[in-house]
Amino acid sequence: MCRLYGLQATHPTRSACELLDAQNAMIQQSREDARGLSNPHGWGMGQVTDGTTSCFRQVEPASESESYREEALKTEGTTVLAHVRRATVGDPSHANTHPFRHGPALLIHNGHVPAFDAVRPHLLDRLSDERERYIRGTTDSEHVLALLLQLRDEAPDAPLHEITRTALQRLQSWVAAEAPDAEPHPTDADTQSLSHDELEGILALNLLWTDGTTLAGSRLNRTLWALERSHVRACPLCGEDHAAPPEGADYRATVLASERITDEDWTEVPNGAVFATAPDATLHLESLKP
Repeated sequence: MCRLYGLQATHPTRSACELLDAQNAMIQQSREDARGLSNPHGWGMGQVTDGTTSCFRQVEPASESESYREEALKTEGTTVLAHVRRATVGDPSHANTHPFRHGPALLIHNGHVPAFDAVRPHLLDRLSDERERYIRGTTDSEHVLALLLQLRDEAPDAPLHEITRTALQRLQSWVAAEAPDAEPHPTDADTQSLSHDELEGILALNLLWTDGTTLAGSRLNRTLWALERSHVRACPLCGEDHAAPPEGADYRATVLASERITDEDWTEVPNGAVFATAPDATLHLESLKP
């Protein structure tokens, strides 16, 4: 299990305070999250700015990294993704550290795919040779990104929440076939309180991903919170505006995170949901079930 953060805004926005200094900043979640666990197996930040995607990843704990603050202070974009990792599938290594980047696309993931060694051949069979060659690591997460982009290649005009839904439904069917005792559907269980062994049999796909334009994702069997901002506000932590849209421009932003990061009015994303942001950065939510 990991912790993730994503932002989509109409104008370039800085996320440093939420990554560094907020009440429950991502660096704090690297040390200890709401479950009482550390997330020490690497961290990464990605951004899309003026149509250009970039990311930085490091295997050491965010809480012990001299680079973490430096990167957080310069992270700015219309899309921002950040992740602190607790390894489940795939050893701690640079290739297995989030965000995963394939071209302009980025993905971060909290959760895991049960019986992934058995599910993986189904997933690879669904990929083109080109998409398969993009995969560099051994995580279920990067394989899921390849599947999302394969589906995107095949339906370039489909909304990203529909692409996400199709990918999750494929994964649900493969898990059901290969791990009959696993739970591939939304569960009512309190996953925050379950042991590692109990979580092993539950398909968990909290995804945040972008194709370089739109932020999309899903909540499945892990916690996820959303916050929508309708204007630029002076940050209560640093006193500065985190965005500078042109005068008269309408500014909006949506933030998504595994845990509430600030003391603002966050809303829990329903379990079993897929979503994507609209051009005005508002959140469009639908059920995973069609």
